[in-house]
Amino acid sequence: MNKNAARMKRNRWTPNILLIFVAVVTASLVFELGLRVVGVSYPRFYRSDKHTGSSLRPGIEAWEPNEGEAYVRTNSEGLRDREHSKAKPANTVRIAVLGDSYTEARQVPVEAAFWAVLERDLKRCKSLVGLDVEVINFGVSGYGTAQELITLRQRVWPYSPDIVILAFLTGNDVQDNSRELVADPKKPYFVYKDGVLTLDISFRDSAIYRASQTAIAQLGNWLTDYSRVLQLVYQGKNRLMRIVLYPRPSSDAHGEAGLQDGVYFEPTSSLWREAWRVTEGLIVLMHNEVAQKGADFLLVTLSNGIQVHPDRSVRTRFMERMNITDLFYPDHRIKALGEREGFPALNLAPNLQAYAERHKVFLHGFEPNPGGGHWNKEGHRLAGKAIADKLCQDVVAKG
Repeated sequence: MNKNAARMKRNRWTPNILLIFVAVVTASLVFELGLRVVGVSYPRFYRSDKHTGSSLRPGIEAWEPNEGEAYVRTNSEGLRDREHSKAKPANTVRIAVLGDSYTEARQVPVEAAFWAVLERDLKRCKSLVGLDVEVINFGVSGYGTAQELITLRQRVWPYSPDIVILAFLTGNDVQDNSRELVADPKKPYFVYKDGVLTLDISFRDSAIYRASQTAIAQLGNWLTDYSRVLQLVYQGKNRLMRIVLYPRPSSDAHGEAGLQDGVYFEPTSSLWREAWRVTEGLIVLMHNEVAQKGADFLLVTLSNGIQVHPDRSVRTRFMERMNITDLFYPDHRIKALGEREGFPALNLAPNLQAYAERHKVFLHGFEPNPGGGHWNKEGHRLAGKAIADKLCQDVVAKG
């Protein structure tokens, strides 16, 4: 009797379960179709990489949904740039730019990025009359100097650049070179062993990296590539994580997720001292390798939002609250490193600050919350012009 009752109960539930399943599948298909009709798409722009931990995927395109408004497309080599041949064209000065999200520049159209402005402006340099100028963007969001050095070795040299530019973001590049400060297990680091900078690729042994290489993960990636619903879920998860990890700062803070105020001080803790030691060692190592290849090297320190805020009182309040005496401490430190080691360094922030204050314009951020975050078009324009002037006057002319 009990067995018959249980069987009858299961029989009653079976049609309901099937009905629910069919309803969910139908709703998902309708939702998928609707997203495709209105053009909603959030493809994965990044993939795991055994050398750098992550890299841009080739041939991906979509609108930037998080900051600014730009249609972002990667080329066949996974660069946020147009197509470039590996072989350098004749009568061409080729420039490679290494950097993080400021260099990838997903927030602005490709023609507005500082490296595109640099290419156009440098073509007017008198020292380059009769030559073409080609700038190639190797920037990837989240990269630190360690990953940029690896990118130089793995991806840049096949393009035979004449000049290598390292775009250094003082706001987070120092911390990004320290496993202890950034706490990211999915990337490589350099550490000092017996006084020598040594590459540490132990991230390949981490559970997170190993999981990303499994067949299940690859299947999930494939499904996400073809399902707008899964892309929307993935995008929502990423936005939630940004909100949890990087809550919106107060109105007088710099306003960019992941920036560290500790970079404005002479380091007092062993962690920050070592982070600076590794960072400076990586920069010197990069300069030496560029010189060994017969190319020129230029280090450019970018700007953090608070450094170039157009309202002096906002900057002053921030400095007083954080007990900061010099907003340009990291910029000056990198400049001094270049003077000691014999490479040119351009500090953008001081001149950008003067421009922003004089013209009362924001160079970081976008409406409705300007002031923090990445460069906007005006920030990119000024940066590209300043780098072009530096190269024309001090690098190309001397070369």
